[in-house]
Amino acid sequence: MPDLVVAVTGASGAIYAVRLLELLLAAGRNVHVVISPAAAQVLEHELGLKVDLENFDTAQLAPSDADLANDSGLQSLLRPPQGGSALSSVLSESAARRGELHYHHHQDFLSGIASGSFRTGGMVVCPCSSGTLGSIANGLSSNLIHRAAEVHLKERRKLILVPRETPLDAIQLDNMRKLSIAGAVILPASPGFYHNPLSIHDLVDFVVARIADQLGVEHQLTRRWGE
Repeated sequence: MPDLVVAVTGASGAIYAVRLLELLLAAGRNVHVVISPAAAQVLEHELGLKVDLENFDTAQLAPSDADLANDSGLQSLLRPPQGGSALSSVLSESAARRGELHYHHHQDFLSGIASGSFRTGGMVVCPCSSGTLGSIANGLSSNLIHRAAEVHLKERRKLILVPRETPLDAIQLDNMRKLSIAGAVILPASPGFYHNPLSIHDLVDFVVARIADQLGVEHQLTRRWGE
């Protein structure tokens, strides 16, 4: 199966990115991840996860059970109700069928994913900030995230953008229109409610499930309409 690219930017909704990484790695997919400086700030602010972009380690996205036990706020965000494993548990050594996570610095333009000759099965920007949306829409490759997205557009590969901001102004809407015409999939982090969600985790899984569907990754995250 071809590798996938996941970019995390500075919009609110870092939990979507952590859950998406868990799903893709659990499905045995190799993932190339890029994290912007603003995304690192959001990860710490929203989830208490401190990510060092200069000295990255996968453990930074996978808090231990001891860490969760000592931080009730983090536990409520990363551990589903009624027990269960942490959302990021797939990054631990105990995960079965674990895919490989490859980290790329956001300014590393020598990275393979900066070139169209590097084959992938698609890219997701989750969550996608308005600034990133505008840069990609206007071809401004000022970092590896923008460049990798540009590569996926020009190579006619799947590019999924997950904006979360609301409300939207005319500039943002026009950028989404331009990107949709160029071939990108605009997938807002807008969870449904027909599956009778009982927790924040059910709402997160709804959005991540839609992303997985677009990538062709099998999952059982949520009940489908008609099932």
